[in-house]
Amino acid sequence: MSHSMAADVRPHAHFAHAPLLALVIGYLMLQPLSTDLYLASLPGLASGFGVPASTVQLTLSLFVAGFGGAQLVIGPLSDRFGRRPVVIAGLVLYVFASALCALSPSIRMLIAARFLQALGCCAAVIMARAIVRDAWAPAHGARVVARASSWLSLAPLIGPIVGSYLQVNAGWRAAFVALGMVSALALAVTVMWLPETNLHRDRRATEISGLMANYRLVLGSRDFWAHALPGALSYGAIFSFISGSSVVLIKVLQVPTEIFGYCFSFGVSGYMGGTLLCRRLLPRIGMRRAFKLGSGLALATGALFLALAAAGVAHWALVLAAMFLTMGAHGINFPVAQSGAVTPFPQQAGTAAGVMGALYMAIAFLVGTVVGATHNGTLYPLALISCTLGMLIFLAVRLIPGTEPAA
Repeated sequence: MSHSMAADVRPHAHFAHAPLLALVIGYLMLQPLSTDLYLASLPGLASGFGVPASTVQLTLSLFVAGFGGAQLVIGPLSDRFGRRPVVIAGLVLYVFASALCALSPSIRMLIAARFLQALGCCAAVIMARAIVRDAWAPAHGARVVARASSWLSLAPLIGPIVGSYLQVNAGWRAAFVALGMVSALALAVTVMWLPETNLHRDRRATEISGLMANYRLVLGSRDFWAHALPGALSYGAIFSFISGSSVVLIKVLQVPTEIFGYCFSFGVSGYMGGTLLCRRLLPRIGMRRAFKLGSGLALATGALFLALAAAGVAHWALVLAAMFLTMGAHGINFPVAQSGAVTPFPQQAGTAAGVMGALYMAIAFLVGTVVGATHNGTLYPLALISCTLGMLIFLAVRLIPGTEPAA
């Protein structure tokens, strides 16, 4: 590693003793693992519980809804009480909820347990975002997130493959047993090694007046919207594939369940490529130009996907190519959006991360619902959604200009 790259990931001196980057990566990984590890089980859950696919989709959609809503509470709590107690409580809840998922006797119980699991997962992810703002210089935030995201991409690469084999060999419950074991390990490491990074706690953060003041500050910031809105739309674009690819590939295009994980992982490898490209782009062209490049790729991919689907092309390779490029665009967009949205708020980093995350999940919930409702046995609805989101990302980046963070 070069000296400059090492400097990009070195936290402030008083946190140098702690493995913060590894912890941040672990917390962020929990979200894709929570969705991707059981994607191959979605068709099987429908037949196993004797319910329609739209009901099974609620295990994903309500996870997203719970994750999104909780961020509005968890962010301010961490601004008031600190990052460490909030993430420990969240991981304890996640371990408990994973056990409930694995033991669920009905689809209703599974949906409820998934909602609880989302609350615990939310605490880990929001704390990861806030810790980056706490522990690294603002100018390095995007590069730290890009570096973490390169490792983070291993979760959606490996998760679907492992999940496919778990589904084929042990059934859907095995995925939630695995999630419980991963979260228990994360909890143990956190208790042993995570220091408190919030050195500027806001005692008014959880008071109504303080909470409203912080929300007004975040929501009134042009820089926040310039990064959070395109980032949320970009997440919506990849979520269309997360929620729709298993049904399209397995049910429509007849891809075997045990092969689905490899197909999904190939698509997700685009995200890793995007983050690696982002790390090279940021020191050369800056955040705004990198954002424009990523949003342009998202639009071009969605438009091409729609054109080919409308022309009657129905092949698994088209879905994988569109997913690969959409994920690649998000790999460029996400580090810029993540860092740029929280950088202006050193004392309200948890609140800003929470609002941004709630926006991400609101759009993901909407996208997941639309994907499930519009599925008609063809590729066209997924392609239309992908193109629409690509256009919105492209416009948002150009119509809401932001500023580069100062060192």
